[in-house]
Amino acid sequence: MVAAGGTAAIAKTEKGRASWYAMTSRTASGERANPNAMTAAHRRLKFGTRVKVTNKRNGRSVVVCINDRGPFVRGRIIDVTKAAAQKLGFIRAGSVMVDVDVVGRETDGCA
Repeated sequence: MVAAGGTAAIAKTEKGRASWYAMTSRTASGERANPNAMTAAHRRLKFGTRVKVTNKRNGRSVVVCINDRGPFVRGRIIDVTKAAAQKLGFIRAGSVMVDVDVVGRETDGCA
C-alpha cells in the first residue's frame, strides 16, 4: 500500500523495538553509511522518508532519514545510526521500545 507522496503506508504511529548500527559500507539506497548521521533502516518506508523516533523509556526523540533496509532481526521495526541512538539514550541497552511517526520526505535522499 502506498500513501500520498509515494511513502509506504504505516500506522499513524508504528510501535516496536529499535536497535542501532554503526556500519560504514553502502546502504541499500546507494549512499555511504555514516554512523554520525541521523539516518535509519526500515523495511518498507521509501528512501528519503523522514521519521520521528521516540524512545518510550525516556521520552527523547530524533528525526532520522530512511536510507537503508532492515532491521532483519525479528521484533525490531527500525535500526538507527549510532549518533541517533546516542541522542535517544540507548547505546548501552542496544535496543529500546520506540514510536515511529512519518514526518516528511527529503527530495534528494538523506545526504
